Amino acid sequence: MKKLVRKGLIYLSFVSALGILGACSTSNASENADGEDKVIIYTNADEEPVQIIKEVLDANGFENQYLLQSFGTSELSGKLWAEGTDIEADLVTMSTFYLDGVQENDPVFKELSLDMQPIDDLPNYQAPMTTQEGVIFYNTQVLEEADLPVPTSLADLADPIYEGQLSISDINHSSTAWLLFQGLIDEYGETEAQSILADIYDNAGDHIEASGSGPLKKVRVGEVALGFGLRHQAIKDKKEGLPIDFVEPSEGTYALTESLAVIDKGEETNPLAEEMLNVILKEGRADLLQFYPSKLYETDDLTGVETAKNQKVFPEALTPDLLKKHASLVE
Repeated sequence: MKKLVRKGLIYLSFVSALGILGACSTSNASENADGEDKVIIYTNADEEPVQIIKEVLDANGFENQYLLQSFGTSELSGKLWAEGTDIEADLVTMSTFYLDGVQENDPVFKELSLDMQPIDDLPNYQAPMTTQEGVIFYNTQVLEEADLPVPTSLADLADPIYEGQLSISDINHSSTAWLLFQGLIDEYGETEAQSILADIYDNAGDHIEASGSGPLKKVRVGEVALGFGLRHQAIKDKKEGLPIDFVEPSEGTYALTESLAVIDKGEETNPLAEEMLNVILKEGRADLLQFYPSKLYETDDLTGVETAKNQKVFPEALTPDLLKKHASLVE
């Protein structure tokens, strides 16, 4: 009974999002021309991997055999927690630590047979797809006009000279902020990190964004001079000629992975879901590495891509409970 009540409460917290997203699919669209069930794919991924997934599936014989819907991270995790194996999706792409949390609470995902070998020893239900890395980025023109120095560390963001010129994301809504927190806590310990975080939040003021991409949008248009967010997005802006540059903080470049997983619906599990998962990885990794240049599989080739110079992994296993604990440091 406690389990049902818990799931019900979680479900209610996400009910408004479900109402909006429910309009995205129709029963008629869930079958292909042969009357077979399409694979429903739910994802919280960025625009680039979503496009790669579409291109890879279409190019490998799966056109019109799937429906792909995008969700925010908290929205998708809420659906997984609330609905479990009753979720409409057959295949999901999601922040790995959320997948682990869901699976630990109540097994939802199917044991996989992967065509590629991950470099790490991982649970058999997850197939890592991308790596999200955090950096400091800045608008070169705005920083120069404001006569501000380029920060070199996460701790530098607490310097009062950056007051009103900094944007970060809210850890209660975006896991991107967790990359900043991990660096501070790992380098300085929780007590000192809490003090640094308080000063960083004071500097950000009204520029604390719900979305992980929010800070870069503000820096891009010059509303603020600098921010913290995802490395690959800053690199993309720089390559496109925008006045954006970035710094890999001296504390290190921390990362979160996102993974693919198949919903275990027993005899009703769509067999195409795992086929598509393997095709996405086997045929899509080369393109994914152009945006997320971190080695995840033995066959990954990093030739020609620019990897972070000081990649770091938080020493403690990342879990939803650890995220909640770290988020409490700024409450």
